[in-house]
Amino acid sequence: MYKKILLAIDGSEHSKRATEEAMKIASLSEESTIKLVYVVDFSKSKDEVLHAHNKEELELSRKKKLLPFEELLNANNIDFSFELLHGDPGPAIVEHANKKKFDMVVIGSRGLNTLQEMVLGSVSHKVVKRANCPVLIVK
Repeated sequence: MYKKILLAIDGSEHSKRATEEAMKIASLSEESTIKLVYVVDFSKSKDEVLHAHNKEELELSRKKKLLPFEELLNANNIDFSFELLHGDPGPAIVEHANKKKFDMVVIGSRGLNTLQEMVLGSVSHKVVKRANCPVLIVK
């Protein structure tokens, strides 16, 4: 059974569906917990910092993205905790999943087209290739 589930979110609709699937899995065992992670992407964080007036405003804007996911987990009585990671999302998620020995990673698909995925590589594809545990990609 999956006791330690890593749920990687980015605030998108795909993340919401991934959250719903992670809740279904976690609800199968009372011992299951979800670690909700959001990765602050270095390439995008500069833009966020420039638009924020101060550190508190920046943290508040990030929390607003995560609030619906936390509310969803709380409403369904799912045991979870939250962690903010920094770096390139794919490698950051993989490193965290492998280092903390999660039983499963649940992540939403970003929906890149074939050319974009071939050139850029998707976060979910990077996680699937390098994580040492099962990975569920939710469309």
